[in-house]
Amino acid sequence: MDFLEVVDVHTDALKRAALAAGPAAPVRNCPKWTIHDLVRHLAWVHAFAVATAMNREPDATPPEDWDDLLGWWDGQRLAAREALGRPPETPARSPFPGFEITVGDWARRMAHEAAVHRLDAESALDPVPATRLSPAFTLDGIDEYATFLVPRRSPRYPVATTVHLTAAGRTWALYLTPGEHARAGEPGTPDVELSGDPDDVYRALWGRPNSATVVGDPALLAPLAAP
Repeated sequence: MDFLEVVDVHTDALKRAALAAGPAAPVRNCPKWTIHDLVRHLAWVHAFAVATAMNREPDATPPEDWDDLLGWWDGQRLAAREALGRPPETPARSPFPGFEITVGDWARRMAHEAAVHRLDAESALDPVPATRLSPAFTLDGIDEYATFLVPRRSPRYPVATTVHLTAAGRTWALYLTPGEHARAGEPGTPDVELSGDPDDVYRALWGRPNSATVVGDPALLAPLAAP
């Protein structure tokens, strides 16, 4: 999968939705945000990706003015494409203490960041477009979430829990233990299972509207909530 092409596709769609909705439009998927907030966040994320991919300390601050912000964001998008276009195995600055990260990891992360926020931007439109993300892409996103992101996050698990994520005949098992980093492993007997179409499981992991099914106590999924 060419993650830089995916970034372009979803970021272009996000920008079209943002321009159509306008900066003051509320983002239904993220009730505390307006479109201006969403674009400013993604512009900062692009700048952060440039700095980390180039092993620099992130220090960019997006402008507040809407027109200035759009121009600044376009510049960061181009810079991110160049920085993330380097060989994928190139070491990059890691925001996860104790865990290494590569340029390829960042390209993958940015592709899913762009996709999720595209859905957010489109949620500000009326009517909301019936966008569905491809099974191949969302299965990759579930895998990234379960095997890359969650195991690197700071431990914050109140009780030992086995979580299964199931989509398109595949199952990811996450083992959560108080005081330890989450561990991805072979499926066992789950305490709670999130399942459904890959697109719905993907959206559920990121806390977006979805039609996924939960078997077990939904509260056990709370520690996995995206920050």
